[in-house]
Order: sequence, then structure tokens, then C-alpha cells
Amino acid sequence: MCGIVGMVSRGPANQEIYDSLLLLQHRGQDSTGIATAERSGVFHLAKAKGQVREAFRTRDMRSLLGEIGLGHVRYATKGTASSEEEAQPFYVNAPYGIVLVHNGNLTNTRELTDELFHRDRRHLNTSSDTELLVNVLANELQASISGVDLVPEQVFRAVSRVHERAEGSYAAIALIAGYGLLAFRDPFGIRPLILGTRKAEDGSYEWIVTSESLVLENGEFEVVRDVMPGEAIFIDLDGHLHTRQCAADPKLVPCSFEYVYLARPDSIMNGISVYEARLRLGERLADTIAKYTPNGAIDVVMPIPDSSRPAAMQVARKLGLEYREGFYKNRYIGRTFIMPGQAVRKKSVRQKLNAMSSEFKGKNVLLIDDSIVRGTTSKEIIQMARDAGAKTVTFASAAPPVRYPHVYGINMPSRHELVAYGRTIPEIAVELGADYMVYQEVEDLKAAILEGSDVEDLDMSCFDGRYITGTVSEEYLSWVEGSQES
Repeated sequence: MCGIVGMVSRGPANQEIYDSLLLLQHRGQDSTGIATAERSGVFHLAKAKGQVREAFRTRDMRSLLGEIGLGHVRYATKGTASSEEEAQPFYVNAPYGIVLVHNGNLTNTRELTDELFHRDRRHLNTSSDTELLVNVLANELQASISGVDLVPEQVFRAVSRVHERAEGSYAAIALIAGYGLLAFRDPFGIRPLILGTRKAEDGSYEWIVTSESLVLENGEFEVVRDVMPGEAIFIDLDGHLHTRQCAADPKLVPCSFEYVYLARPDSIMNGISVYEARLRLGERLADTIAKYTPNGAIDVVMPIPDSSRPAAMQVARKLGLEYREGFYKNRYIGRTFIMPGQAVRKKSVRQKLNAMSSEFKGKNVLLIDDSIVRGTTSKEIIQMARDAGAKTVTFASAAPPVRYPHVYGINMPSRHELVAYGRTIPEIAVELGADYMVYQEVEDLKAAILEGSDVEDLDMSCFDGRYITGTVSEEYLSWVEGSQES
């Protein structure tokens, strides 16, 4: 999971790219980068470890010249989180010069790495799958070119070949020096990408493509639509929009975890309001809680801030229970789920949350979280509730048990580190120290997210083990577990 944005503007793009990345900061905190391009084709690039506000200085912004640009906030799912060399964007100098950012995770990196070296004669300097993707695109674009000038038809032909070669999830944005901006989405639309436009003062149109709709609203762009699965969008330097479906058999199957946790609640993805989806998750979770907990076992409902708040509000309303805020959140600490390394996650929980004893003392407390992955945070939170005086602690997850690795862009490479792997729900309760444990049902998750939308299916692979690309084998999962760290 990362956040990406690209813009074709009539004025300098640097500040708006920066502002957009601030809005996408929740999608990645490891590193960040911005690239801009002048109409002459000259690229300007700045990237660094850390968050947006600490990564860019005034001198960096002044150097980012040009009316076209893109940006990235990184949450490492492939490669090394601590490596500044793996911060995006990635650049290749031929053909023309391409700078690319990518959200997602390729699942055939071994095959692509071998092909690029032995067949395409291209050198890779990192273990990042984004470097793989930009080199595959560059190679296919080179093969598609005929004549001096690049035309949209050649760009779309290259993206079609990328779809044939790349497997897994990818929403990507690229700048092609001297020609324009390219954006494309994998044939299943697993990771989000949305297109927006606004009218400039001279009457021409400016364009933006990004991970979440809230960026469009903040910049006063009008939502055009989501980029379709398999589709490529090319915007030339004059602001002309060209689109083409480049996949043979596209099908929209977005990631369910976006709606559970990853996206901001004020975004709309694939026509589905994230906030409304989380409310519906609470509605359905309330029924399951009523089914599996004894009468009188709960006095008060509390969310684990922030992403579980809509679900917790609906649980309290439907069960007729009091809703209270028992945890105070330090908003200057990063999201613990996406921090690399268990030790860092564990240390950060008590820095991030403080339990107010007045809300817990002597009460039977129901805590609602959006999901439970490794259980590190959940175990600490349950103990914090007990230390604050809770009589009993029931813990509920608005998502089903995470029992399988996620290979499409979320950092869950090993099933053995998942608290639900190989355990029954009562066994998970014992492991976490809860009196009662309740999880959302898998079918309820799907129904709650899709209700009222035109989307027919979701990637729920970490919950049900069904990998929708059809290319994820047991051998691959074993390789991932043995070669990647969380």
C-alpha cells in the first residue's frame, strides 16, 4: 500500500503535488518522493526517507520546476523499508526518459527479473518491484515506437504488453519526458486510482490522477471517474486526454482492506463511500456480537481510534449500548500496522494510545477495532484496558480473521506471524487476553462493502485465501515467507 498522485497543470505543479501527498500520508510513512518535468523534457527529482513534512525543504521545492509532476508516499511491501535508494519515483533514461511511481505488489518478480536481465538486457539496482515495473514499461515502449514522435497508440500498445508480462497488483503513474503523463491500473483494479479535472483560468483543462478521491476534493478538482481495471490514460502536454482499455479480460475486484483500514473515511473508491462501508460493517458486526456474547456482558462500547470509529458507533446504536471514547490518541505517532518490525510496533502502541481510567473502571467493556493482523497492538490495548480498571474486556473486529498472507500490496508476508493462523476464535481470545472475542463474518464483510454498488466482487485473499489473479501458488507463498520480512 502506497499513495500516488500525478498532475498535468498550467502552472507549477510542485506545491500541489506536495499538498496532495500530505493528504495521502496515511498510505505510507517510510519515504516520499516528487518528480516534475518541464515542457522541454527536463526532469527534476527529490526523494527522501520519512514523512512528507520532514522530507522536503524549501530548496527542494524550488528545484522542482515544471507544470507536470507526480509524487509518492511509500509503505514498503517489497524491498527494504530502510533503503533510501528504494524510495520512489524510479527513473530510466530510455526511451525518452521515464519517471514512475507505483502502488501495489508484483507477484512474478523472480520471472521478470530473469527476463529483464537475460532477454531485455536491462540492469536492476534494487530489489524494488517498482524498478522492475518501470523497466518493463520502458522496454515495451521502446519496442512499440515507430517514427520520431511518440503517439498515444504506441503508449497503449506498450501498456498492453505490460499487462501481459506483469502479475499482481499495480496502479502506476509515469512521466514521459517531452510528451506527457501516463497512468494505468492492473486488469483486476486491485489498487485504487481515480481521475479528476478542473478548468484553468485560460479555459484549458488541468488533470489529476491519484489514489483517493479526497485529494481531488481538496484541490477543487471535479471527479471524472475511477480509472478502469486494465485501462491506460495518457494526458499530453497540452492537456488532451487519451484513454484505452489495454487488458484482454479486465474485471474489477478491488481490495477489501482498503475499505476496512487503509483508505481515509472521506474517500470514495470504485463508487463506494469508505465511511458508509464502515458504518455497514458495524451494522453487521452488531448482529454477530449479539449472537456470540452473553446478555449483560457489555456495559459500554469503545472504538480503537480512528478507523474503527464508524463501526463502533453503529454497534452501540444497534445494540442499544452506551458509546464512549476511552482511548486518547497521540496523532503525531504513525500508524502502528504499517510500521516495519514487530519491536517498533509494540513500542509505539502505548506512545500512540492512552487509556482514561474514568471510562474503564468497573465496566464490562466492548472494544471495537477495524481488524486484527498480528495481534501485537490488540494484546497491548486489551492489557491497557485492564490496567485502567475494566472489569471484563470483549474484543471485536470489524473484519474477519486474517488467516492468509496478503500478496497484493499489504505487508503480511508470513502466515505464521498472523495471530489467527492455526487458531480458533476462542484460542485467539486466550492469546490476546480477552474475555470474549468476536470477528466479522467473511460474507458479511463482502455484503457490507458492496451493498448498493455496481462492484460485484472483492479481493478478500487475506481472509478467505482466494487469490483473485489466479497466479499465486503455494510455492510462491512459501518463497515470500522465506524471503521477505514484515
